[in-house]
Amino acid sequence: MFTVKAGYTGDIELKTSVDRVRDFFADINNFADLMPGIRQIHTDAKGVAHWKIQAEIPFVGQMLQKFAVELAEETEDRVEWLPLRVETENFLRYSAEFVEKAKNVTLVQFSQMVELRRKSARDLHYLAGLAGESLISSEMTKRITEMIKIFIDRAKERLEK
Repeated sequence: MFTVKAGYTGDIELKTSVDRVRDFFADINNFADLMPGIRQIHTDAKGVAHWKIQAEIPFVGQMLQKFAVELAEETEDRVEWLPLRVETENFLRYSAEFVEKAKNVTLVQFSQMVELRRKSARDLHYLAGLAGESLISSEMTKRITEMIKIFIDRAKERLEK
């Protein structure tokens, strides 16, 4: 089994109400609008969100992957999307927890994880075997971190207006 993993976890402090922040992170269209690399997010009639994510991975080149996720939790203090239970190759998970630190100051604990599983490296990309799991995972983590930092900057700009 050839498996690559990447992820981002961090805290974001936003100068706005917890309700506004929760609504923003619960709306996956904001990810499509504000995060580079997200080519499309479509929610089907069953509530499954289909993400198309494109990233440039050194030594491998450009990769476009599709992820199907479902809403696992949406409460006052947390939103979480998880891969479909039947998924076997492309796993995307993201969660956001909301803590009201003061009036109009909200802390978001944000996490996004990606995992790609294939029977062999060649099933992912014809150069994946040469690059190896750890190098691809490391480079994917760098790309995801860049994408999320841009998303966070844009989210702050939108939410703190």
